Amino acid sequence: MTRRQKQRRRRLGASMQRRTFLKGLLGGASVAVGLPLLDLFLDGNGAALADGGLLPRRFGLFFWGNGMLPERWTPEGVGEEWALSEQLAPLESIKQKISVVSGMSVKTGNEIPHHSGTAGILTGMPLVVRSHSEQTLGGPSIDQLIAAEVGGDTRFRSIEFGAQATRLGGSHNGPDNRNPAETDPYLLFERIFGAGFRAPGEDTEVDPSLALRRSVLDAVLEDADRFKKRLGARDVARLDQHMEGIRALELRLARLEEDPPDLAACMRPAQPLETYPDIDGRPQLSLKNRAMCDVLVMALACDQTRVFSNFITEPLNNLLYDDTEAGHHQLTHDEPGDQPQVNRIVIRMMEEFNYMLKALDAVPEADGTLLDNCLVLGTSDVSYGRTHSLDEFPIILAGGGCNTIKTGMHYRSPSRENASHVMLSIVRAMGVRAATFGDGDGKVEDGLSVIEV
Repeated sequence: MTRRQKQRRRRLGASMQRRTFLKGLLGGASVAVGLPLLDLFLDGNGAALADGGLLPRRFGLFFWGNGMLPERWTPEGVGEEWALSEQLAPLESIKQKISVVSGMSVKTGNEIPHHSGTAGILTGMPLVVRSHSEQTLGGPSIDQLIAAEVGGDTRFRSIEFGAQATRLGGSHNGPDNRNPAETDPYLLFERIFGAGFRAPGEDTEVDPSLALRRSVLDAVLEDADRFKKRLGARDVARLDQHMEGIRALELRLARLEEDPPDLAACMRPAQPLETYPDIDGRPQLSLKNRAMCDVLVMALACDQTRVFSNFITEPLNNLLYDDTEAGHHQLTHDEPGDQPQVNRIVIRMMEEFNYMLKALDAVPEADGTLLDNCLVLGTSDVSYGRTHSLDEFPIILAGGGCNTIKTGMHYRSPSRENASHVMLSIVRAMGVRAATFGDGDGKVEDGLSVIEV
């Protein structure tokens, strides 16, 4: 940057600090929309201020941390003649509505164990490493790729939650743009089924201010267009992203003025407990997960959202379970022999996955169930936790996505194929016209045809 450019930037930055809103008129009153933090406000180092039918396809993600034990995970047999393994046994009652893909590899590198695998499977791109303690995904996670296509017709573009009390999760709109996971079942219920929700047939009074609030963005668009002429390309992109977020909020407000579709199964779910305190330092993971899954199922049945992510536990978590002697991550490295405690934890994760899938399958829709109209991906951040391996990556597909992905089968890759092939099949099955998935070594141009209908 030249000296003159730096001086101009300082002058503009000083004036913009006093002008941090876009302004306009609405109904004769002045309205303002706050601006995001733009490069224009920073010094030269960037460090200081200077389809909408009644039976839509849904996508879901079930993600647990620290992987599995490949020798106890991989099913016996392939195709339709296969048997669930020890760790997959909790899914027996729903076997015909799942498919297992084994032998695949995440090809995007493994610079930061656990986090690299999360980035690789969810984006097909390498993890962006700013420092050993600061990383981000290189692009939107698969749930947000799909939400961009199918999430605009519902009150919530996507819903992210998880039973581990960290509010992180792995859902990203792009680099440095995470969608925090709600970890409180009560707050998840209030967000979706609180004051803004109306069940079919409920006669509640609509907030008269909603129409006014929905048109705020339109009122400032002219000012925004003028403002953009003073910004660089990166700031224009950042402002556009900010405005898109506001537009999404306005669309959600619009949904508050409408009844949810008259789906037969739509009803307000039971209210969860207000607190789920740890017991002797051990979280009530199962109770929290099941309470949130019950809320999720009705959110889908009432068409409040079509995309969700359940990050039941985080990558690299060291949660203490009620029948283990140490934290999960520590056990993956230190437990000797065939790691029976790690094995029990993986089985527990599959029991929780099974609970969610069975709850979806219990809701009738047309001539099938809610699960039949979902495509749910179950995966983790590594395969074998002890070595942080990205080969033999765990992949489960459930529901079939309105008969777009085969179920009731096991596909075993003979050659450590790129896991991104599976992700591209998922994205296309959800109606996204994607030519590729991923980037660099993770990039693919073809789906995994053997799992596609």
